[in-house]
Amino acid sequence: MESRVTRLLLAARNGDPEASGDLFHALYDELRLLAQRQLRRGAADGALQTTALVHEAYLKLCDASRLEVEDRAHFFALAARVMRQILVDHFRRGQSAKRGGGWIRLSLEDRDIPVENRGEVLLDLDRALSRLAAVDERLARVVEYRFFGGMTETEIARVLGVTDRTVRNDWVKAKAWLSEALGG
Repeated sequence: MESRVTRLLLAARNGDPEASGDLFHALYDELRLLAQRQLRRGAADGALQTTALVHEAYLKLCDASRLEVEDRAHFFALAARVMRQILVDHFRRGQSAKRGGGWIRLSLEDRDIPVENRGEVLLDLDRALSRLAAVDERLARVVEYRFFGGMTETEIARVLGVTDRTVRNDWVKAKAWLSEALGG
């Protein structure tokens, strides 16, 4: 399957009009799983459904002339980032009238995030990841790919061009940094 996805990505980038649709169908089930993970960690209002998130993300990703990914792992790393941005934007639009000031304690384990607080946690994490990226871009990407994308250490290592051990070390550093940034 990896080689088929890679071929489709290359064909789409080279302007093959059918490749984008074929790619969507080849990756749809995995994109749905990624979207479901994102929605579990995102806003709890239920207004954004899995299918809508998949389609909105794919529309942003399908501009094949700008899609510069090498393989499946790179594609899903980009998909995780796009879905995170869509969720954050969606929650911000829904909360634009509210202006709360309190921090919400965050664990990087989604089972520890109360359902009613997931939207605020998503915004806090998004802001903290932006600050972390200014300090160390790779640490921020490791969190994004692992927490939001559900990618394995091996997949993250391949996308970032580092070893699995480096990813493990980066994960520990990033969690410590985020814990401090988000108030313990």
